Amino acid sequence: MTSIEALRLPSRVWFGGDYNPEQWPDAVLIEDIDLMAQASVNTATVGVFSWAALEPRPGAYDFAWLDEAMDRLHAAGISVILATPTASPPPWFSRLHPEALPVTADGVSLLHGSRDTYNPAAPAYREAARRITTVLAERYGDHPALTMWHLHNEYGTVSYGPTTDIAFRAWLQRVYGDLDALNSTWNTAFWSQVYSSWDDIYAPQKTQYLHNPAHLLDFKRFSSDTLLDCLRDQLAIVKEITPYVPTTTNFMLPTWHHYDEWDFARELDVVSIDHYPEDGPSGDAQVALAADLARSWAGRRPWLLMEQATSLVYDYAGGRMLAKAPGRMRRNTYQYLARGSFGSMFFQWRAPRVGAEFFHSAMVPHVGSDSRVFREIRDLGAELTRLPELATGPVEGDVVEARVAIVWDSTSWWATETRMLPSDDVGYLPAVRRIHEALWRSGVTVDFVNPDADFTSYRLVLIPSMLAVSETQREAFTRFVESGGHLAVWYLSGSTDEYLRVRPGTYSAAFADLAGVRIEEHAPLREGETVLLTDGSRGSAWSEVVQLRGADQIAAYAEGAPSVIASGAPAITRNVHGAGIVHYFSTRVEDDDLARHLIRIVDDAGVETGAFPGDVESVVRRTATGDLTFFINHGERSQTVSATGRELLSDTDVDGEFVVAPGDVAVVRIDASPEVSRK
Repeated sequence: MTSIEALRLPSRVWFGGDYNPEQWPDAVLIEDIDLMAQASVNTATVGVFSWAALEPRPGAYDFAWLDEAMDRLHAAGISVILATPTASPPPWFSRLHPEALPVTADGVSLLHGSRDTYNPAAPAYREAARRITTVLAERYGDHPALTMWHLHNEYGTVSYGPTTDIAFRAWLQRVYGDLDALNSTWNTAFWSQVYSSWDDIYAPQKTQYLHNPAHLLDFKRFSSDTLLDCLRDQLAIVKEITPYVPTTTNFMLPTWHHYDEWDFARELDVVSIDHYPEDGPSGDAQVALAADLARSWAGRRPWLLMEQATSLVYDYAGGRMLAKAPGRMRRNTYQYLARGSFGSMFFQWRAPRVGAEFFHSAMVPHVGSDSRVFREIRDLGAELTRLPELATGPVEGDVVEARVAIVWDSTSWWATETRMLPSDDVGYLPAVRRIHEALWRSGVTVDFVNPDADFTSYRLVLIPSMLAVSETQREAFTRFVESGGHLAVWYLSGSTDEYLRVRPGTYSAAFADLAGVRIEEHAPLREGETVLLTDGSRGSAWSEVVQLRGADQIAAYAEGAPSVIASGAPAITRNVHGAGIVHYFSTRVEDDDLARHLIRIVDDAGVETGAFPGDVESVVRRTATGDLTFFINHGERSQTVSATGRELLSDTDVDGEFVVAPGDVAVVRIDASPEVSRK
C-alpha cells in the first residue's frame, strides 16, 4: 500500500457517485453535467458494469461513449474513478465459456441473467478479465480525468463444481504438500474420510449430512485466495501501464465476507467501502463500525467511502425499502468523514428507468432535481467544499487516534459458521457489533486489529468470538499481556487452533492460563433464556462452568443458570498476569450491562473515555493543517458543547459554549479538550 500523501490525489473532499453514461441519451448527459455543477460534484465513478458496452462482441471494442464521457467530465472539472467492468461479464462470454459460469453449493449451474455470473477460478474468466483491464489501461492511462482505478466491484463471488474442484486441489497441494499432512490436519479418520488420491477431494458441495469443518474452513480460505489472485491479476496490469494512478476496490460491508480484508488492503493504494446501514439508531452505530473497520484496514490512514445511499435503504428481512429521515444522510456522511474518509460517494448518480436496481436511491431520483433528496445533495456538496483538509491525512501518525482495539479475524468469522458448534449464538459479526456499539455509545474510539500483526501500541485489546487461535497468535497475546497490555476475552474464544482442532485440558485454552481460569464445561442457554449475575447484570445465550485458577471473581451466577452451574460460580473474572490484566466473560451481557463492564475494563486499562456518551458523538480527526473535532448530534434535543477554535461549516469563531441542534453537525479546528453539557 502506498501512503496517501505520496499519491497524486485531488486536494478536495471527493464528492459524487457511480455514473453510467452508456445508459442515457445525449440530452440527459448534458443535463447531468449542469446538475453536477449545481451539486458541487467533483468525482464520478465510471464503467463499473459496462463490459458489454465496451466489448459488445469478443475482441470488438466500442470506446466512443466512454471517450466522450471522460472528455466531458474532464472539461467540467470532474475527476474520474475508472472501473474495470469484470464483475459482470457480457452474455456472449457466458455462451462461449459455460465452464466459467458459477455453480452453487447444491451443484446447480447458474445461467447468465444477473451480475456476478462468473467463476473466479475459471481460466477463461481470468484471461478475459486481464484482457479488458489491459485494453482500458492502455487507452485511458494518460487521460487527464483519470484519478483512480476501481478494480472490479464488490469482490465476493464463490463458486463450486468441476472447474473449482481442480483449482481447490491445486491449492491444497500447495498448502499441505502431501496427503498425509492433509489427512492428519483434517482428522479424516473420523467417519472413514481418509483420502488416498487428490482426485477424491472436492469443493464441499451438498452432501448427505455434515461436512468436515476443517474441509469447509480451508475451502473458505481457498475462495478468499482465489479472489485475491483475481485482484492481483488486474493490479499487475494497471501498475505496469499506469504506475502513478492509485488503485482501489470496494469492500462491501458488513455481511459480505468472502475474502480476508487485511490481505486485500495490503495490495491496494486506497481502501474503499460500500456501506448501507440499517434504518434507525442502530444504523448510526453501524456507520461508526464500518468507518472504524475501513480506517483500520487502511493502516489507520485515510480511506474512501465509495458507496452509500441517499435515501431508500433495503430492509431485507421486511422485504421493503425505508426512506432516510431528512438530515440523516448528511449526519452519517460526517460520521464517515470524522473517522477517516476523504470523500463521500454514492450509488448512484441518476436512478435508472428500468433494471434490477431501478428503485435504488440515487443523487438524482426519478422525479428529478426538484426533490428533497437532490436539494440535500446540493447543500451537502456545497458544504464539503469548505473542508479541503479532509482530503489529506496527518503529516505523521494516525488519522484518528485510538488506544482500544477489537480483533478482526476472517478465520474466526468463517469458523463460527461451522455447523455443530454448541450453539448458533456464537456468530462472529453480532459479537463484534455488540462490543463496538457499546464502546461507541460510551464515547470510546476504537480501531480493529489483525491478530497476526503488531497490536502492542494499544492499551486494551478485545477478543469476541475468536474460536480459532493459532499457536503464534496465542504467543503474541501472551507477550502483549506480560508486557503490560490489557485483554478482554469472551467465551469459546481460543478453544481450537487455526484448523479447528480442539485444544485439550480446558475450553478457551489459548487464553485460560492468561485469564487465570479453567473452563470445564459449556452450558448454552435456550433462546430467550437469561441468567442473573450477582452484580445485577443479565446474561444470555451462553454460560460455562468456570473454575478460578488465580483470577478474581467480578460477578457470579445468581439465578437461572443451568443445573451444571452451581449458584455463586464465577461468571466474569479479572486476572493479573505479568504486567498486564485479562478479563474473561463466560456469558453474553448486553446493552447497558455490557457498556458498564466495558467502561470498567477501559478505565482499568488507563484509557480515557470520550466526553460525549449518548446522543452527541465526538471524534478528533488529525489532518495536515491541524486537528478537527467533529460534534455529531444524533438525538432529538439540542446539546451544548464547549470548544475554542474555528467552526468550519459556519465559518465562525467559537470560544466556550455553543449549541449543536438536533441532527446537526459542527466541525471545529481545535486544540483544547472539548466538553459537553445537556440542556
